Amino acid sequence: MSQDIRAFVPPSCDLVGLGEPTHFEPAFARLRNDLFARLVDSGFRSFALESDRVAGFVVDDFVQEGVGDLDTALREGISHDFGELEANRDLVAWLREYNEGRPPEQRVACHGIDAPLETMSAPGPRRYLEFARDYLELDLDLTDLLGADERWSRTEAVLDPAMSPGATAEAEKLATIGDDLLSQLYGRAPALIAKTSRAQWLRARANLTAALGLLRYHRQAARRLEPEARISLLSGTRDVLMAQNLLEIRDIEADRGPTLVFAHNSHLQRTVTHMPMGELDITWSPTGAIAAQFLGDRYTFIAGSLGHSEAIDLGEPAPDTFEGFLQHRFPTWGLLPVADLPTARVRTDVTQPQGYFPLDPTILAGMDAVLHIA
Repeated sequence: MSQDIRAFVPPSCDLVGLGEPTHFEPAFARLRNDLFARLVDSGFRSFALESDRVAGFVVDDFVQEGVGDLDTALREGISHDFGELEANRDLVAWLREYNEGRPPEQRVACHGIDAPLETMSAPGPRRYLEFARDYLELDLDLTDLLGADERWSRTEAVLDPAMSPGATAEAEKLATIGDDLLSQLYGRAPALIAKTSRAQWLRARANLTAALGLLRYHRQAARRLEPEARISLLSGTRDVLMAQNLLEIRDIEADRGPTLVFAHNSHLQRTVTHMPMGELDITWSPTGAIAAQFLGDRYTFIAGSLGHSEAIDLGEPAPDTFEGFLQHRFPTWGLLPVADLPTARVRTDVTQPQGYFPLDPTILAGMDAVLHIA
């Protein structure tokens, strides 16, 4: 039992996944800020959030270089409305203050790991392909292939295979063009980086990764499957894109120091995720399970656990549940190795609108420690 997160980060670890069991209890993000500050004191040099990776460059420019202002960074640089959270405002402001006056190698970077989409809706690849095209200085008109943006972004394009542009000849041609642009980006890398910078080249690559990811997502959305298989496939595809982004971020940050990534437990756990959705049981391999295959003991996952919460109308847990044991153990909050958790039953007093994923044996099998907030 401890309140020092550094005691749970082994020397081999360079990526810590800190999970929250619901997006709607603000205490997790507030506590995350304090814990991350301690990790920065121990050499961590990057923070990653469950947010659009390409949009995240706006935040990183602000916290590292002072480009723009705090409100713009939060509004344009953090997706899923997470920029409206007070704890994220506090974190971005702290990062800017911490970095000011420090040399680049000592500054703390801020990244997003998500694709530019929601599970039930996704935009077209226009802005990302055009960014890469312009970086490569190519004369390439994509207008006819892309069509109207609304054709891609409407919810029906993901929910109804018959309305999806993902399996059309135009989408296939766009994917071929995206692959060609990526090949050119690598083939011309020496000249491009000399002319611009490694950072600009990496941003072009991130935009192409986003474009190809969106085309892949729309292609999956065009498949005619039963609802449970369909949503499981889309959820898994999204986490594949997250894992790809996270592994690229770790490659970029490898020489500067470790990374803390903050996201929902369902994305960071090492085991298969199960999500009830009405009568459906949605399952997929999450980001943490994928990344752990490549990082091994360099990845540590700390799952979030919650006692009660007025914010999501969650009552006290029963004493014989995992959360009940932790609630008795921690009067406010604390960290505990997973090996110290006793056998208990799964909490059943939760409802789907609360967005709370209770601790269960599957999650426990894929985590190293638990952060409980009473």
